Formats: sequence, structure tokens, C-alpha cells
Amino acid sequence: MTAVLGGLLGFLAAVGVLIAVRAAPPMRPIRLADRMAPYLAEAPAPSRLLGPPRGRAAPFGLVRRLFGPLLGELVATLDRLVGGAPSVRRRLGGLGSELTVEEFRIEQVVWGTCGLLAGAGVPLALGAMAGTVRPALVLALAAAGLVAGVLARDWSLTRRLRRREERMLAEFPVVADLIALAVVAGEAPADALRRVCALTRGEMAGELGAALARAGAGAPLTVALTELAERTTLEAFARFLQGIVVAVERGTPLAEVVRAQAEDVREVGKRALLEAGARKEVQMLVPVVFLILPVTVLFALFPGLLTLTSLTQ
Repeated sequence: MTAVLGGLLGFLAAVGVLIAVRAAPPMRPIRLADRMAPYLAEAPAPSRLLGPPRGRAAPFGLVRRLFGPLLGELVATLDRLVGGAPSVRRRLGGLGSELTVEEFRIEQVVWGTCGLLAGAGVPLALGAMAGTVRPALVLALAAAGLVAGVLARDWSLTRRLRRREERMLAEFPVVADLIALAVVAGEAPADALRRVCALTRGEMAGELGAALARAGAGAPLTVALTELAERTTLEAFARFLQGIVVAVERGTPLAEVVRAQAEDVREVGKRALLEAGARKEVQMLVPVVFLILPVTVLFALFPGLLTLTSLTQ
């Protein structure tokens, strides 16, 4: 146990020395901004109100400040190994999150580090109580915890996106019918969207409200809705937004298109319920086949087996 603890402390000390040497000025790469800074005049710092929002990964902001260079290298390595940056960007956009791909990778690194520590700490604690520590088991569980932490963060993002899409599909028919009623009553598409956003609450109303706020800030409504359609991962919602854009640009009737899309979404919901019911029926067969049926057969055969056993004796 003393040798293992000494080896672990030596490993941590070596890692600390390597990090310190790697971050020292002779070894640290010079950024382009640092090279150009002496030749440029100092500019006043921009206002925080006009700059991009910071601290969006609030729980990991301190970690990023403390281990910035090392964390950047780990994020780049993870991005090369895992890949899928367009998929992550699409899911973050569909979720309406302000996180960037780099910040998501930082969260994956932190989750993986927590999994590594948990995977290595459990066998170390059990081994310390038992008096024997197996280094191979510790390394295997640490690697498994690292991979599990990284994959768990990706799975959590996918699960959140799926739940959000389900809520948006549930809200879509009502929102579409309200927009159709407002348009039939004589309101313009933009005014109908504002009225519906003011009357409803939910994921879809929040997305439409954000697009209207961007349009109110100076962007054309068609551009704001087109960007929202490109960002969303819900195909029905994207078609709905494209129909509104076409109606605004070309002056085509909007009410019938919106009502038809609402009916399509209701049909999709009905099919999803039927598919879920079919899957539940198959799942219900598992306890019947593996629990109830064996017990029934046992109760039916046990008296006969008991009688035959008594007769043979």
C-alpha cells in the first residue's frame, strides 16, 4: 500500500512539473495577438453591454480561468478524438442554448475528469480497506469512468433536446391554430405572431418571441424566421417557419397553410402514440412470458411431480 501511494504521489508530482514546464515562457507558444500587441495602439476597452455575453458556462468558468491553456489542449484533443462538432452545434442550436462547441467540450472534459476520479477512487478506497490495491483494476476503472463521463455529457444533451422537441410538438397544433385564427381575423403575420407569443407560454412561444425580438432590433422578420428555421432540429417547425416566410415575401394566404401543418403535426402525434402503444404491448409480454407463465406451469406440474415421486418411493 505504501509503495502504491508513493507511486501515485510521484506520478502527480511529475504531472505538475510537466504542466509547469509546458506553461513556462520558453515552452509556451506565443499567440498572434501577443506578437502584434507592441505594434498596435491601445484601444479603450469596449462596453460589456455591447460585447458578447460571457460566463455562459457559469459552473465551469472558474475551471476555465484556472486551467485555461491545459484545458484548451484537452478540449482540442477531445474534439479530434470524438469529432462530431457539427452535430453538437446543431443540437445546441436546436436546444436554444447559448453554449458554444468549445464550452460544451469543456463541460465534457470536466465530466470526464469527475468520472475518472470516481472510477479511480472507488477501487482505491476498497483496496485501502481490504489492505491490497490492484493497480490494473484502478487504471481500468479510471479509464472506464473517463469514457463514461464524456459520453454521459453527450447523452444528456441529446436527452434534453429530445424532451424539448416533444414539448414543442405538443404545443405546435395550438400555436398554429391561434396564428391561423389571428390571420383570418385580419392581422398581418408579424402581428399575429406577436399576439400569439403574448397569449401563450412554452418552448415554441419562446423561440418565436426571440425571433420577433431580433426583428424588433432591426433585422428583417423573414431573415429572423429563416435563421430560426435553419437552427431548429424539428422538421415540422422548420416547415412552419418557411411557410410564414413565403407568405410574408410573396403575399400568399397563410391561414390554410398553417392549419394544414397543424393537422399534419396532429397526425404525427397520433402515429407516435400508436407506435408507443405497440412498444408497450411488447414490453408487457416480458413479465408474462418470463414470470407469470413459468409460475403457472410450476403450479400445474408440481402436484403431479409430487405424486409420481411418492409412488416411486
